Amino acid sequence: MLSNFLSNTFKIQAVINNTLMECKDIDNAMHIFSSITKKSNYMYTVMFKGLITNNVAEKVLDLFDEMKIEPDQFNLSTLFNACAVLNNNRAKKTGKKLLDEMRENYRNNNITSTSAIDMLMKFGDVENAERIFRSIKAKDIIAYGAMMKGYVGNEMFEKALDLFEQIDIELNDVTHTIVFNACAKLGNDRAMKIGKELLAKMPENYRNDSITSTSGIDMLMKFGDVESAERIFRSIKAKGAKIYGALMNGYNLNGESWKCFKIFEEMKEKDIIPDEIEWNILVGACSKSGMLHHCQYIVNQIPLNIQNKIRIQNALIDMWGKCGSIENAKNVFNLVVDRDTITYTAMINAFALNGMGSQAVELYREMPNNLRNHVSQICVLNACSHAGLLHEARTIFNEISLKTESIITTMVDCLSRLFMFDEAQKLIEDYEKTNTPSIVMYS
Repeated sequence: MLSNFLSNTFKIQAVINNTLMECKDIDNAMHIFSSITKKSNYMYTVMFKGLITNNVAEKVLDLFDEMKIEPDQFNLSTLFNACAVLNNNRAKKTGKKLLDEMRENYRNNNITSTSAIDMLMKFGDVENAERIFRSIKAKDIIAYGAMMKGYVGNEMFEKALDLFEQIDIELNDVTHTIVFNACAKLGNDRAMKIGKELLAKMPENYRNDSITSTSGIDMLMKFGDVESAERIFRSIKAKGAKIYGALMNGYNLNGESWKCFKIFEEMKEKDIIPDEIEWNILVGACSKSGMLHHCQYIVNQIPLNIQNKIRIQNALIDMWGKCGSIENAKNVFNLVVDRDTITYTAMINAFALNGMGSQAVELYREMPNNLRNHVSQICVLNACSHAGLLHEARTIFNEISLKTESIITTMVDCLSRLFMFDEAQKLIEDYEKTNTPSIVMYS
């Protein structure tokens, strides 16, 4: 009798797993699950994981609300993961309640505690994450990794390095990646020392790990150490598109965009197909080169399905604008179906760069109010400044409710270019009544 029950249970779990993970048939999986009268904790874990994998984490919380049995440590870990993915008010309330009610013996389980740390860090609740971390008696490298990743996610990069220096157990590939990312963000002397030392000691097998090597190359490029980044790149045996992307992105950062085109040719020779990220980097290289033949050469090779991605379309508008081909920029702009803030701003900036101030103002006026931000406002004011459109600049400036330092600086520049020095001086004086003087405004 028991063997039949277990056999049926495993069959049901296999069906649910197959329906969710392979067929991605969420409705059918939910229907099968709801028909089961005696649901086990393991069945709930299978369902929770499948729903998270299928990007419907909200359904995990719906299912949890209907749960009639007490969640075990595996349920809790998966629920914490779902809450971390969602990171909304409901998730925060559910996650913190689960944590408060969690059994004491589960707190000593590293997997459950690590999931809780990750969730709290995603919520921005660093203090409680630290408290859980301190309570773990036997800390493993995964717990350290969760804490460091959380610090990086909350832009507390120095804290990530402080914790790294306390680790007295063997590191894994994830730890290397997190530390490289923290060092890349900081870019100070301490970060350079730690990052380069870690890279020098890194085990050989990690060098052929795509994610770890990409992070290492990115870090060195952020340090401006192009030569070392190239050396690591050459040492990697099996190079994927992401490794090439990291190198090309580094060239763009270090003013060596022309090298991207050589790397692209190498990718073609080795039949390595760029994805959206790599094409975006190549378009960025074209923008920096400003050479039309480079632009046309790269654009001709971007697959149509990639060209229709809004991120690529926005980059192309920016590229054509910087290369002086305003017609091409307009053609791409007209093809964009769901224009976002970046789309409009790129086109406004393209007009500004090509001395078409009136067209920049006209497009700014067409731009939905909810899409306008300080960058689009700066771009249109710059366009007015270079085209001598004083009335339009004043009108737009007066309409802006939140006048940041950058916006005021742009308006001061506009007024100064048009010899309205008294008005520019008054703007500076008004700003300095409530703010620290800005050197940029005087330059």
